[in-house]
Amino acid sequence: MMHVEVTETFIKLYKKLPKDIQQRTQKALALFADDPDYPSLGHKKMAGQVDIFELRVSRNYRMTYQKVGATAVLRKVGTHDLLKNP
Repeated sequence: MMHVEVTETFIKLYKKLPKDIQQRTQKALALFADDPDYPSLGHKKMAGQVDIFELRVSRNYRMTYQKVGATAVLRKVGTHDLLKNP
């Protein structure tokens, strides 16, 4: 089980998402909290980053988090473009 914390940035970006993507984000977070390696999440470490990872929300949306000990600090959520600056 993964402990999850949310940043202000994540909350602001989440509120701008379409309603269906917000629901998919909630579902992805629930899966992630139970099992970070759940297959549909596409959980992987971001290239060139020390402790930042990405999770799949949908085909076009991703979220990023920073691993701090046993805690996942959610950083950003949005389209693939956010991966350029996680």
